[in-house]
Parts: sequence; C-alpha cells; structure tokens
Amino acid sequence: MMQSRALGSGRRLALVGAIVLIVGCLLPWYTVGGDGGLPAESYMAFRYPQGVLTFLAGLGTLALIALPYAMRPRPVPLDRGLVFAILAGAALAGVLLWVIAVLDNLGGLLPNRAYGFWIALVGAILLCRAAFEISREPPRRL
Repeated sequence: MMQSRALGSGRRLALVGAIVLIVGCLLPWYTVGGDGGLPAESYMAFRYPQGVLTFLAGLGTLALIALPYAMRPRPVPLDRGLVFAILAGAALAGVLLWVIAVLDNLGGLLPNRAYGFWIALVGAILLCRAAFEISREPPRRL
C-alpha cells in the first residue's frame, strides 16, 4: 500500500503560483485598439520568447512538484529550493523582460488592457515567495 505524502506549504504555494502563471500566459498580455471602431490587436505571451520562457517556467514548476511522486521510493535530487528559485527567477525575468521587449509598442500597462500580464506577474511573484519558503524547509526524505 502506498502512502501519500502531503505537500508542504511552500510547495502548495508553488502549485498555486504555477497555475496562476500558466493561466496568465494563456490570456492576452496586452490589447491595443478596440475603441472607436478600431479593431483590437492582442499581444499574447507566446508572441515573444520572454513569454514562452515564463510559460515554460510554470510548466517546469508543475513537473517539479509532481516529480517526487513519480520517482517514489527513490529520493529526487532536483526537489530542492534552489531549483524552485531558478524556475521562479526565470518566470519573473520572462515577465519583466517581456515589458522591455514590447515597450515601444505599448501605451501603458493598464490593468483593463493587460490583465494577462498582471495575472502572470502575480503568479511569478507567488513562485518567488514559494521558492523562499521551500528553501527554508528541511530537506525532504521519502
């Protein structure tokens, strides 16, 4: 009989942050036009490599959370706070570098025009907080 192991608070926060990040990547990161008869043009996360990096960091975090359950009963050396921190840093860098890449095209990242961006930014911040929590936890044993 296999016993299930509860997720720690840092890993639960990483799970929520990764889901929020992925949902934010699937939504439009910026919309131009749509007012006064102009057609709306949406900028998605996948239009630039920085958005793809953000999405992949979210997927990597989900995979890292699931990895110890798939590799049971062997310990997983990747299940450490440093790996979570690298993924969180990649997600945050992707979100922030996306703004720099498209800054000349944007008139301002207002929440009603850039809701996907803001949701992804919240997810990246949650991942950073989760990485901090996980790095403070004692090493996991199986």
